Amino acid sequence: MKQVIKERIATLRQFMKAHKLAAFIIPTTDPHLSEYTASHWESRKWISGFTGSAGTIVITDENAGLWTDSRYFLQAAEQIAGNDIQLFKEGLPGTPSITEWLCKTLKPNDCVGVDGQIFSVTEIERIKKELEICRINLNTEFDPMDELWKDRPDMPQAPAFIHLIQYAGKSCIEKVAEIRNAMAQNDADGLLVSALDEIAWTLNLRGSDVKCNPVVVSYLIITRQDIIYFIAPEKITQEVKEYLHSQGVTIKGYTELCSYLNSCQLKKLQLNPVSTNYAAYSSINPDCHILREKSPIALLKAIKNEQEIQGIHAAMVRDGLALVRFLRWLEQAVPAGNETEISIDNKLHELRAEQEFYMGESFDTIAGYKEHAAIVHYSATPESDAALHPEGFLLLDSGAQYLDATTDITRTIALGSLTEEEKKDYTAVLKGHIQLAMCKFPHGTRGAQVDILARLALWKSGMNFLHGTGHGVGVFLSVHEGPQSIRMNENPVILLPGMLTSNEPGIYKGGRHGIRIENLVLVCEDQETEFGTFYKFETVTMCPIDTTGIIKTMMTQEEIDWLNEYHQTVYKNLEAYLTPEEKEWLKEKTSAI
Repeated sequence: MKQVIKERIATLRQFMKAHKLAAFIIPTTDPHLSEYTASHWESRKWISGFTGSAGTIVITDENAGLWTDSRYFLQAAEQIAGNDIQLFKEGLPGTPSITEWLCKTLKPNDCVGVDGQIFSVTEIERIKKELEICRINLNTEFDPMDELWKDRPDMPQAPAFIHLIQYAGKSCIEKVAEIRNAMAQNDADGLLVSALDEIAWTLNLRGSDVKCNPVVVSYLIITRQDIIYFIAPEKITQEVKEYLHSQGVTIKGYTELCSYLNSCQLKKLQLNPVSTNYAAYSSINPDCHILREKSPIALLKAIKNEQEIQGIHAAMVRDGLALVRFLRWLEQAVPAGNETEISIDNKLHELRAEQEFYMGESFDTIAGYKEHAAIVHYSATPESDAALHPEGFLLLDSGAQYLDATTDITRTIALGSLTEEEKKDYTAVLKGHIQLAMCKFPHGTRGAQVDILARLALWKSGMNFLHGTGHGVGVFLSVHEGPQSIRMNENPVILLPGMLTSNEPGIYKGGRHGIRIENLVLVCEDQETEFGTFYKFETVTMCPIDTTGIIKTMMTQEEIDWLNEYHQTVYKNLEAYLTPEEKEWLKEKTSAI
């Protein structure tokens, strides 16, 4: 494979030379700036061999660099080894940005190439500005993959399908009315929507265009009078066509977007420059005034309605049943031998697939045993697949798509004897998880303000984790969604009732172990006082947390009480659906410590 990667990079360099380009930048994303992409747009993976979901590769005449974040430092280092690609660890002191590196590597008047279809407006403008300082030019016209990637997968063609109102809670017509109200506040005549999850939510449509993400590759324009949907015609069934017509939606071809934007007569078109690709932006009629604003859909989607919240609770019970059956099976299977990271992944999939409304996984399962768990987004391969033994930790991060919800859960499971270091680290992570779960906060609180609760026990021991503590989660949509987050980085979006967010502190020690404990939490109203409105987190995930690795003396009585109460809630919610043997097992696993 290393030789194949070198040959691919060599063909790109030939393309660059033919088009007088001194460098080419290839990101991970697609024309919709998605976190996860259909295989047609996996260009960075194809050219570099790095399979992580975040990263950018830059190729020059003589050098190559891969930039990725802390989740993928270990994985990237392994996958690009021997490929003459240098790893740049984003977020660490001393790591240059891509443009800083290019300015040191290239000469004045050199030209850097990018595909403007897969870079946001914001990114292109930033790159241009930073390269201009060094008198380096940027060309956005090229997509070399069309020429170089001979067996490039076709664009996805699977049909869209309707997400029924009994799960969505609101009709497309109702949602568009809310969107138009938000547009009116900016005096916008139209709104261009590129983000696939926002389009799916607005139209109450789902699809299978992106692995684990039930979205449909398409664009949407909402004006004061019209709803115009740009999608490949073969993806529209007769049922969907009739449904869209009933909602007042006009259908146009996916490739017609740019010509429509070029000739549109709208006076003020609103778009999010962070989620709109530069090629589409550049095609807008110059007589149209562009309002560069965040999409109102992100916040509307993030605040779940009553029907969606009911679905979330119901799905968490079904997901919990699958997990309880899996954990009980795992306890017996590991000592018997022959189980590996991949085999247990398959078993968990099998048990989830038995649940009602199951539609697939919400992301590729991370099953990391011992040192593999220190790779934050580890993915077992036939070559790396580790056999499980009755000792040490297994980190299992998984999730499912159900018609009524999306789940995401991580459990770190003691398969047998543990070291004192493993126990201390596990208890510190659990303390952080519980402290955040117990948090109560006033209206106006941002995620960065509560993030420290999940980290304090780790900080006291001189440890930290570099990924976010919490991300938003969709309803039968993307497992990662905004606009809210809980992380060290500042995010101006406040936490509001109805937001579903993860709570997932962790610790990762290369070559030793990785620990993460994750539940999903729902922001709920708590109380009104003379100091205003206060909110709290309701933990909605229903699965026992392993108590084997806990050092009880490290925990406060309040933390112990929370854990015991959570376990009683898990037992009460699941017991009616279990066999007597399963019930007895769960009773033991949720007994008070």
